[in-house]
Amino acid sequence: MDDGAIDLNALARHHLAAARASSHGRSSTKLVGDHTALMRSNLIALAAGAALQDHESPGEATLTVLEGSVEFRSEGSELRLTAGHLLVIPGTRHGLTALEDAVMILTVAKR
Repeated sequence: MDDGAIDLNALARHHLAAARASSHGRSSTKLVGDHTALMRSNLIALAAGAALQDHESPGEATLTVLEGSVEFRSEGSELRLTAGHLLVIPGTRHGLTALEDAVMILTVAKR
């Protein structure tokens, strides 16, 4: 029986292995919701050096780092985030780069 619980550790291991094997260094999966939902959460794994290029946010968002570290960029400033950090993502253009292999949860609530 499916109890609705998600094993984040198992997903993190799986997607980090997939990110390491991928030519673009990333792998992700939907945790909750989809592009039609008001709120969605995705697990994102990045191999060291992989980046999410600068982009706009479709709504209010948070980023939770589960493993590793990333450099978050927005409006000319940079912030290092490590495992255990939660960031409210600003509504400005932003991007990030994995400083080491990293796993994050991105949660977005549409405007």
